[in-house]
Amino acid sequence: MAMERVMDIPSDNVYAYALSKTLTKVASPLTVGLYSECHNRINMVLKNIEVHMNLEAKRREQKNTKGQKPRSIKPSISDLLSLILRLLFYRPVWTDQNQNRKNIRYLFVRFSAWHFAGSDFLWAGLVMQLCKALQKSFGKLQLGLFRIAQHNEEKDAEKKKIEDTFKDWRSKKVCCIPVWALIIMGFIGTLLILIPLIIYGFPKLKDITEVENGYEESHGYGVLEGFAIAILGVPAAGALRFTFLLLKNLIFNQDLKIRQGLDNQKVSQQLGLMHEVRKEMRLLCCFIHFMEIFERRKIRVVLEITNLDRCTPKKIVGVLDAINILLSDEESPFISLLAVDPEVLVRQLDQAEDCLSKTDSYDFLDRIITLPFTVPPLCDASKCRVFKNIVRGQSEIPEEFPLEDTGALGPPSTLLSVEDEYSVKYSKAEKEQAAPLIAKKGKNYTFTTVKLSQEEVDTLIESAFYCILSRDKSNLQTYLSGDTMSMRRVINSIRVTIIIMETLKLEPPPPEKIAAWVVLVDCWPCRLSWILQCVEDDQQRAEIDEHDGTFCAADHTETLWDVFRRNSLELCMFGNEVENFLERDGDPELFEIFLRKDFKFTVGELERFKLCTVNLNYCIKNELARIRGSRRLKRARRNAFNSLSARTVMNMKTEDICQELSRLSFPEKYTQTVRENFLDGRTILLSDPKDLRQVLQMTLGEWMTFKIHFLGVMPHSQPNVAESRLKATHSGVLVCPSDHGQ
Repeated sequence: MAMERVMDIPSDNVYAYALSKTLTKVASPLTVGLYSECHNRINMVLKNIEVHMNLEAKRREQKNTKGQKPRSIKPSISDLLSLILRLLFYRPVWTDQNQNRKNIRYLFVRFSAWHFAGSDFLWAGLVMQLCKALQKSFGKLQLGLFRIAQHNEEKDAEKKKIEDTFKDWRSKKVCCIPVWALIIMGFIGTLLILIPLIIYGFPKLKDITEVENGYEESHGYGVLEGFAIAILGVPAAGALRFTFLLLKNLIFNQDLKIRQGLDNQKVSQQLGLMHEVRKEMRLLCCFIHFMEIFERRKIRVVLEITNLDRCTPKKIVGVLDAINILLSDEESPFISLLAVDPEVLVRQLDQAEDCLSKTDSYDFLDRIITLPFTVPPLCDASKCRVFKNIVRGQSEIPEEFPLEDTGALGPPSTLLSVEDEYSVKYSKAEKEQAAPLIAKKGKNYTFTTVKLSQEEVDTLIESAFYCILSRDKSNLQTYLSGDTMSMRRVINSIRVTIIIMETLKLEPPPPEKIAAWVVLVDCWPCRLSWILQCVEDDQQRAEIDEHDGTFCAADHTETLWDVFRRNSLELCMFGNEVENFLERDGDPELFEIFLRKDFKFTVGELERFKLCTVNLNYCIKNELARIRGSRRLKRARRNAFNSLSARTVMNMKTEDICQELSRLSFPEKYTQTVRENFLDGRTILLSDPKDLRQVLQMTLGEWMTFKIHFLGVMPHSQPNVAESRLKATHSGVLVCPSDHGQ
């Protein structure tokens, strides 16, 4: 049953749940950009993600009772012996059955880049941390046996071949005879030879040798003894060789190899080290695939990379390259979570040698990130909770649910809502004190809430995908980027958006609208960020007007295209300051068709989607807010001198200019000059001030009055208007008059 309630920005636990739910459904390899300005929030989201993913793995094992039961993660003695026998004498077989198993195991590896910041090659520390985690989880002995008895570089480099069989294992054979049978036969044959020799000894053969003083008997080993030694020596030599290789791999593991390669400058400065590390990463992938067959479940390694934004630009680029090169093979079982502050990371990349501009930095990240996930800023209620915890000396952002809460294995509706959290975490008095923050006017909106089943959620996701695939349903294919990485981001973002809506119990819009919104965010992040900032500023202005007694409620039926068109002149005036961000957007004409004709999103729909939009990088919006704020400081200076705004001057005709000059008590000759030269507002704003003064022939005092009133107050250090505009035009960005007079 649907109901109405006021919705605030959800807690971090909701976003952690939505992301974890998505990670359990998408295929690896996957690289997630987990963006937030607060490192403590990132750590808490990561911790919640681990809990939710482990609970999801446990829920799947409880649900999937058909077929063979998965082995225990902590193997018993019998399982360990079985694993050793399979490592020595069998090879795994890839079948449709074992490749489509529902049971899964997640192995979490935390890599704090700040701890390895002193290394010349930060990515090498990442690989070593990964190797140590796998050795700790599966055991050095097992990994060493796999390297000796299973790994074949040529065969393992090939793609897995799916066979039509029901057997998961096939014995190794030599001359069509299983290796284990040969070993048993050899062992039995050895016993048949050794036992009689031990009991009866070797037969003595007489060898008569002639010497000067007569004859002497000598006893020696004959042909039989040599044959026996040869038979017994071959398996003994093989066993010694196997033991030697095993001890070597246990002692000289991959960590030591990487360190030796880094110490050797001739190796580390060439492709050889990266190539060797890549081969070792391939070996680890093959070992994980082997363990998947043995444990009868999928295994995914979740690599959590934190504090990367604290490192130098060169090392950041090295780690990102390692993620892209080492961990992104087609059959790689790795899920990389890049948890950083996006603004700091972009600034660092701007200073790197390989990234020449902000556009290059964003493009560099887009080539790596498969799913961008931005944790929205804290709401007022969450800020109060965090502040109270700090005052009490507690953790800034405490855990929002028990780590061993078995109830979390139920459906997503068991997650606490915002209002439920208050009832649990606060007393009645505290709840009454915090209640106004939830229903604060101007920031929160009343939405219809419904409860969806898991089947309805899956159907909604499939319907959203179908809206993109079907030409009859919509024309979203026109707006979809041809980049496959962008398509992956759209698919993953649709899943996250719908899961967040389901978790918050929001009534979902039509699937076509959901798919269109995700495509809009992916194709035009700068223009959408500008719309978000304008709507946010209008809401804040409405609150100020309410305080002044002139409150005018925001129009939630206004379309986003109308908002953009109303504020496009201001965006155009920013010129070079937003050029790098606008270059990230797609075709501007398609943007107009998208919002004006095909998908007429309104401000009310924007407020609904804003709660669920996590694939938008908010650092663009923050930069636009900073630029807009600096412009408003200039407007404040303009108002202090009673200057006209650039928008007002832009719309003034020739007669309007003359009337304004008459109001300022300028001589009649100047109004006549304005009429003779057909000077209107656009001409005044676009002209070079030097040329304009020469045409008007004003004195210095008259010119300063004219310039302050029509062009505003310009500092001496500000560049020439015409030169700045000409430079922006040559750069390929269509700009409107710069707001120099503001």
